[in-house]
Amino acid sequence: MHAATQSRSRNTILVSAADHGRLSSLARAFLDRVPDMAEDLLAEMDRARVATEAAMPADVVRMGSTVTLQHPEGGIQTVTLVYPAEADIAERRISVLTPLGTALIGARAGGTVSWRSRDSRVLSATIDAVEPSGRVP
Repeated sequence: MHAATQSRSRNTILVSAADHGRLSSLARAFLDRVPDMAEDLLAEMDRARVATEAAMPADVVRMGSTVTLQHPEGGIQTVTLVYPAEADIAERRISVLTPLGTALIGARAGGTVSWRSRDSRVLSATIDAVEPSGRVP
């Protein structure tokens, strides 16, 4: 696993079958452009437990979920997890192909995620809340 996310928590992650297929394909498509992040996303998909749509708990971070994070310093951040083409940092929409985005996919409310920033700092946050997307899979 690449240094950008190698420090991420190794908690079990849960991914819907639809997200798993789309994210695995996305990661393979981006291997030439952003190999480190694409490899990290593929590694996450390899270790994920895959569930049917009906079996997905509401508190699991999925594509399109809005996530409220509590940082150790006390800061609160709300972001929406999106595909790269929909990313817009000004709108707090972060790509699943970023270190934080890859750390969030499949995590649950109440859990802590950690990742290595692009400037090599280890960062972490606790997921306070997950608001499911309104999208149809």
